[in-house]
Amino acid sequence: MPGPDSADDRAHDPGRAAPHPSRIVVPPQSGRAFQVARGDLIRIVDPQGQQVADLWAIVTEPALDWLSTAQTRDVNERLFPVVGQAFYSAAGQPLLTLIEDASPGPHDMLFPACNPGLYARVGLPGHPNCHDNFLNALASRGLALPFVPDPVDFFQNSPPQPDGRLEVLASLNPPGGYVRLRAECDLTLVVTACSIDFHPTNGAVCTEIEVHIERD
Repeated sequence: MPGPDSADDRAHDPGRAAPHPSRIVVPPQSGRAFQVARGDLIRIVDPQGQQVADLWAIVTEPALDWLSTAQTRDVNERLFPVVGQAFYSAAGQPLLTLIEDASPGPHDMLFPACNPGLYARVGLPGHPNCHDNFLNALASRGLALPFVPDPVDFFQNSPPQPDGRLEVLASLNPPGGYVRLRAECDLTLVVTACSIDFHPTNGAVCTEIEVHIERD
């Protein structure tokens, strides 16, 4: 749900839907859900640098569907799509297209969202996490899924190693680094600012993520 940071972007006109806020701030260790329409451009920005942004996309019409990292890897035959390639749903439909990557990358489509179990294993029970932040953000839109799909982890530096290991390193994203996506259908998006603060993933400190939406 758009927070108070985007309230000034809204205008109320009885008889027509309020326009979508053009800027949404996702505070550290939290998540926000919002809707986009086909053709909208979505820019996900890391203002302070080294902050991972988890992304989910949900379709509600004509049937429930969601962004699948496995389908995306399969269709594109890549661990991560390059500019011009799409992110696909569980049903194999294109949902979003990556049209600009103004970050050094890499990005990740292999890891799940950080979750309560991860933090419990390192002695941090009750820690904020992207799993719960996704569910809470989705619920704010009156939506629910029976499970949490694996997200697209923008700006996460976890490339596979030659011996097959997956090592999560500090993000390389500089302040202001961003990606821009185009919505290929009407979607509910959820973006979380990754909550990991006990490991170098987010540069050892969690910061905010900004989402900017361009709509005709």
